[in-house]
Amino acid sequence: MSPRLDDSFDIGGLTVPNRLYRAPLLECAGNGPDAVETLIADLEPAAESGVGLVCQGATIVRREGGCAAPGMTRVHDPEFVSRLSALTDAIHDHGGRIFVQLEHGGLRSMETWHAEYRAEHPDLRQLAVSPLPRPLRALDRLGFLEYDPHVLSTAEVYDLAADFAAAAERAVDAGYDGIHLAGANMGIVQQFLSPFYNRRDDEFGGSLRDRARFLAVVHDRIRERVGDVPLMTKVPTETAAPAVVRRKLSLSDGVRTAETLEAIGYDAVVPVQGSVVWDMSIVRGEFPERAWADERFQAGYDAAFGGALRKRVVAALNRLQSLRYDFEPAWNADFCREVRERVDVPVLAEGGIRGRERMDGLIGDACDAVGLGRPFYAEPRLGARLLDDDGARAVCENCNNCTVPQVTGAPGVCRTPSVLEARGRLDRAGEYGREDN
Repeated sequence: MSPRLDDSFDIGGLTVPNRLYRAPLLECAGNGPDAVETLIADLEPAAESGVGLVCQGATIVRREGGCAAPGMTRVHDPEFVSRLSALTDAIHDHGGRIFVQLEHGGLRSMETWHAEYRAEHPDLRQLAVSPLPRPLRALDRLGFLEYDPHVLSTAEVYDLAADFAAAAERAVDAGYDGIHLAGANMGIVQQFLSPFYNRRDDEFGGSLRDRARFLAVVHDRIRERVGDVPLMTKVPTETAAPAVVRRKLSLSDGVRTAETLEAIGYDAVVPVQGSVVWDMSIVRGEFPERAWADERFQAGYDAAFGGALRKRVVAALNRLQSLRYDFEPAWNADFCREVRERVDVPVLAEGGIRGRERMDGLIGDACDAVGLGRPFYAEPRLGARLLDDDGARAVCENCNNCTVPQVTGAPGVCRTPSVLEARGRLDRAGEYGREDN
């Protein structure tokens, strides 16, 4: 019989109690005095509801720079990371496992797009894998984005890999069960893999295998520090890139990348489709009308995008993208299936997976475990319903009203009245309590 959602599986030598995981999301917890408590409040409900694996959202491996959004947590400081043991203990108390996702934004950092942040950090430059591609130079000249990149030398690439490894060691010491690299969503890892960004002429550029060398060095450095702790990464394709982009990661490139990462020694992969730029190809769904109109965030939007006019331009582009990237159930499933046919490590699927019936259909066919992201903003204890009811489905409406305010540093929560009303009815009916608790 094919495995089901509530069956256990292994990542490396770690047994995960079931095949449902909370995919990485922006927690906007930062590093302040309340950061650990904020993370516990965000992540513990998923484990309490029975979710087998909780993935903490992208955390930055360096002291400064590299944040893709306001309020991202950094894991450069040993004293701060040691306090995260309170979070890992909370997850373990419910029988769950927790991975931390390590990230650096590179060219997609706030130094590129956030006007107020740039003004406050005038000496901070983006890290780049190579000189800017022509389309990004055009956006810079037009004043839509602002670039002043520092292209990493070969020695600096090794230094960056060492920072990933040092962050991994601190996390493991704090009780994290595994490391999840942010290998997609246009961060620095994707920028190494992508021929759009990577035109290096050293050992980290050229063929697909050479462009993956950064992930090989990160793997080796992490293994040197923490041994066989489970290590997984997202694997990108750029199949949604604009037509004018000629050099990009094809679907076959993504499959070959997954094979390469298995050979390197990664314990699991998460195949995801997206673009070469930050757009709605990774958060498919409706145009977030309510979020853009919300008066509470207007000043924050102005600060982020550089004024009311540019805010309106970004909103208009957001509307156009929502027409192209309407919600598509399980939009990464075909990519995951192709990868799973070629590798022997677990394949984890996320992106538009909403119902228990679909989850059980995907497991054993396209993937070995399924993850949900935005639905946990709407239902923090969603796992209880999905694991106990074969007909359960998330109440998330894929409206994206939770995502846009995060450019202001606002927390990721559901703000759509119809969804909150549905959650309230389920809560009053006792649907968020596990049957075996």
